[in-house]
Amino acid sequence: MEILEYKTTGEFLTDIRKEFGGGDKEATKIAKLRRLEQGEKMIEEFVQEFRRVARESRYEGRPLVEEFKRRMNRVIRRKLIEAKRLLTSIEQWYEHATNLD
Repeated sequence: MEILEYKTTGEFLTDIRKEFGGGDKEATKIAKLRRLEQGEKMIEEFVQEFRRVARESRYEGRPLVEEFKRRMNRVIRRKLIEAKRLLTSIEQWYEHATNLD
């Protein structure tokens, strides 16, 4: 059995990542996106957080819109769904959600 010595923790962690991989970062970000909830946060704060996590997850298009709708406050979601204007892009959802709160 070979004993390895490291000068720094960084060297040790680099070797671990090389040996075992860094994990699937995109899957981790998607999981983080799916755990987000608006809860008691103001919609502006939630939109900012959701945008940041969504960017890192590489989610886009309709799946991103659906995830956003599931994660927001149900009262705001209901108002947006019942709106006369059909919202199709995530940017429209962000904008209209922010205007309702």
